[in-house]
Order: sequence, then C-alpha cells, then structure tokens
Amino acid sequence: MRTLLAAVAALALAAATSRAADAPPSWGKLCASCHGSDGAGHTKAGRKLDVKDLTAADYQKSFTDDEAFTAVKKGLTAKDGTEKMKPFAEKLSDDDIKSLVTYVRTLAK
Repeated sequence: MRTLLAAVAALALAAATSRAADAPPSWGKLCASCHGSDGAGHTKAGRKLDVKDLTAADYQKSFTDDEAFTAVKKGLTAKDGTEKMKPFAEKLSDDDIKSLVTYVRTLAK
C-alpha cells in the first residue's frame, strides 16, 4: 500500500513539474510584459496596473489555484470597473492556464 501511495505521489509531482515546464513560452508571450520575466511585476505596465509581486510567498498564500485559474481565464476588473488584467480564455486552453498557474507557484521565494 505504501508503495502504491508513493508511486501515485511521484506521478502527481511529475505531472505538476511537467505542467510548469510547459508554461514559460506562454508566460513570456502573454504575462511577462506586466508581471516581468521573474514575476515580481517590476515593469512599466506592472507599476501602472499595480501588479502584485508573484515572487512573494505571502502574496501567493492569499489566493488559491482555482482563483488564479479564474483570473487568467476571465481576467480581473478593479472595483471601479477598470480592467486590471485581460481575459485569456480565447488565447489559452484550460490546460495551458493550469500550466501557468503551476508555473506561477514556482515563482514564490
């Protein structure tokens, strides 16, 4: 039984690692202009939009994977109605979005 649990855990970890490895091209193409290549948000667009630092472990703890998935898929709107992040549902598949979320989790320090 322990061997089976260990095998399942190893497969899950391998799948997550593989998923994160698939994300960098999408990150560079769609996300880095605001979030920066490192995820810290220190870009001109990131400062203008008050992008949060995705390398900050405390900030990463403030949202779930499901919330991140929804934000990427549907975008984010400020309370005043201005668009903070455009939706990527038209450009990314659900699997691509999951890969990005997994990748974002690797950015925390």
